[in-house]
Amino acid sequence: MGEPGLRIVLAEDAVLLREGLVAILERFGHHVVAVADADALTAEVDRERPDLIVTDVRMPPGYAEEGLRAAVCLRARHPGLPVLVLSQYVAAAYAVDLLEGDDGVSGLGYLLKDRVGAVRQFVRAVERIAAGDTVIDPEVVRQLLGRERTMLGRLTAREREVLALMAEGRANGAIAAELCLSPAAVAKHIGAIFTKLDISGADGHRRVLAVLTYLRG
Repeated sequence: MGEPGLRIVLAEDAVLLREGLVAILERFGHHVVAVADADALTAEVDRERPDLIVTDVRMPPGYAEEGLRAAVCLRARHPGLPVLVLSQYVAAAYAVDLLEGDDGVSGLGYLLKDRVGAVRQFVRAVERIAAGDTVIDPEVVRQLLGRERTMLGRLTAREREVLALMAEGRANGAIAAELCLSPAAVAKHIGAIFTKLDISGADGHRRVLAVLTYLRG
């Protein structure tokens, strides 16, 4: 980058939230280089080549999933472009759509708009996504806990806890600290999760496939 901080394109139609996001991001040294609606988002990204895009799920004119669809198309157009999607409501299907629409395994986020109020945590999530992490809102994960699942029923209670934290975008070290486990124990649990969910392939892909299985459950 030519200057410190992330260069961000923002798509958010609610004026107060949009101005708040700009103020927060710039307060922490990042730069909102363009603000766009869903229709103009592609053109702004093509022109600015940002480090990250942040978009609402629901945007004019239909207030359906225009922002999400634009994000999925932009990931196809610019492979690896980090994307953070914001939503007012808990909807695991949105997170699944975002992950399934991607041809890579990194730099993706789905957060509730309420997270913006926890300013430092929100900015940290933005920075993690820009650095290549996948971050799914903890509330989406918690909403799914306790449901009956076919494949997930193969997992032990501890393995489900590990997978829930994986769905939140936690790295192995953070999972170990959260659950008071050794890194080796976490790695063993993750290996068992992949085996029980019949997931094979490169480690990065396996993590995302496991999270998708969890969200679909």
